[in-house]
Amino acid sequence: MLLHHCTWREVEERLARDTGIIIPIGSTEQHGPNGLVGTDALCAEVVAKGVGEAADALVAPTISVGMAQHHLAFTGSMTLRPSTLIAVVRDTVQSLARHGFTRIYFLNGHGGNIATVSAAFSEVYAESSLDGERRNAPSLRCRLKNWYDSPAVRRLSRELYGNAEGSHATPSEVALTQYAFPESIKSVEMSPAIAPNGPILDALDYRRRFPDGRIGSNPALASPEAGKRLYDGAVVDLTADYREFLAAD
Repeated sequence: MLLHHCTWREVEERLARDTGIIIPIGSTEQHGPNGLVGTDALCAEVVAKGVGEAADALVAPTISVGMAQHHLAFTGSMTLRPSTLIAVVRDTVQSLARHGFTRIYFLNGHGGNIATVSAAFSEVYAESSLDGERRNAPSLRCRLKNWYDSPAVRRLSRELYGNAEGSHATPSEVALTQYAFPESIKSVEMSPAIAPNGPILDALDYRRRFPDGRIGSNPALASPEAGKRLYDGAVVDLTADYREFLAAD
């Protein structure tokens, strides 16, 4: 069930029996010659909806712009400063907590968000600890999980792509978008087949090191059939993880 497709009364009724919610979070950034600019947000959203259906969980609107300053030399990329993203996550969590949500599960599609979202959780917990009025309030818990780190996805990416998976504009994430949005599949020649590897610094340095946007990957190997396998594996793993999160003390 999607939060933004509910009425406020439906959300209130649901909270009486379930105080968990899933929040997809990603990024809007270049993903190489054949990857969609919205790949990270789209992957997180698609998997979150699948987990929501499997676990009968409420799914919030996607936070689709993340911490992606290093992609800004590629047209169409957008970013939030780390301090801005911390504020967005903090305000999102506190808005939901005010209504009684106590288990906030962020399903992430972008590696650049991890440190910042983790810092936002620390801000949330610090504020809760410093608020003496919350002494008898239910404990608030946040968790961040990356869809691409689920055991099934890791296993499948090794099986399907080996060392061509790389770390950005990967065939796994491109395949997932091809499965979910087949009308948007792009066919582009790439050279070299597997992109170079290297450090990620600022935007201009990134464009110099990785001129077509890829890092260590060959997303030309992606297919919607592989995307379906990756989607199914991610949903099974993350549904189990979400249920464990709800049940944990």
